[in-house]
Amino acid sequence: MRRTASLVLLACAVFFAALSPLLRWYAFPRLAKIPANQYQDMVLVAKDATLLDYGTMKAKKVPRVTVVQTLKGDVAAAKKIERTAGRDVVVWDGLSYVQGPDGKMVSEIPERYIFDAHSQEPVHATGEMVDGDPVKREGIEFKWPFLTEKRDYEYFDAQTRTTNPIHYKGTQTFRGVKVYYFEQTVPWTKVPLPKKMPVQGITPESVAKTGTTRWYTTVRRFWVEPVTGAPVYGEEIHKEELRGGTLLGGRAKVTAFAGDVKMREDYIEHTVALVKQNRTLVLMLTSYLPWGFLALGIALLALALWLEALGRRPADPRPAPAGAAEPVSA
Repeated sequence: MRRTASLVLLACAVFFAALSPLLRWYAFPRLAKIPANQYQDMVLVAKDATLLDYGTMKAKKVPRVTVVQTLKGDVAAAKKIERTAGRDVVVWDGLSYVQGPDGKMVSEIPERYIFDAHSQEPVHATGEMVDGDPVKREGIEFKWPFLTEKRDYEYFDAQTRTTNPIHYKGTQTFRGVKVYYFEQTVPWTKVPLPKKMPVQGITPESVAKTGTTRWYTTVRRFWVEPVTGAPVYGEEIHKEELRGGTLLGGRAKVTAFAGDVKMREDYIEHTVALVKQNRTLVLMLTSYLPWGFLALGIALLALALWLEALGRRPADPRPAPAGAAEPVSA
């Protein structure tokens, strides 16, 4: 019985020891992915911002500007692209909606972002766009890869339609969560006017005829939870200007929007709670279960060897039969 039990334990030990690296290096890269039907929204606020009044074409201080960002997964589009891409794909339809203190629209820029569900690398397919303009993204946008590294990444900027490095600046603690802090500076760049303007009758084409151009710069900051690759907080020091042309009445430039855009407090709390939950799920596949199975395999191996050693130990001598004759002394 001991020999049989030791063989069973040895088989179990080999199974769990082999399962440990398989779970980490084979199962995790295939199981960890962004759901194709994911929906999320976020509200950011710029307090004491500067905003252009298109009626007077003068910049003025306003108590707040609100930015609502939504990302909605298009499952049907993802499945269609997967048939030709040969991998799991997520299609996010994004919208960045900016409104002034009166609730009226300041700008509205839609996006379609197509990426690999596992690695978050862009997947180039028909429909990839920003504000109706076809783009070919390079680098990440919105989310970092699972198991984010302490290094710089390439990050796509929707305003300029360009990719620039976003730099790792150090490790911090944010609301009890260990995070990597990243920062990107986009220098002043000439950018397209939004297709949808805040004043009826004004179009990008009509503004272009006046010779006026739109320029933009930002300092983008993210605090990213490295296990999930999800930002728990973000902000931008955002500036936009209109420059030149007859629309400005002889002025060289006017501020269209300037403000420090930060996540609203209720969305910070919700995001941190969600990231903590998802972090536990990822750690189950990358740390808890692999190390647990390895430790269990070692324990079972030790137990099997112990039982085998017991089975091989010589048995104790048998006691003499009752009534056996005593040796006669001389």
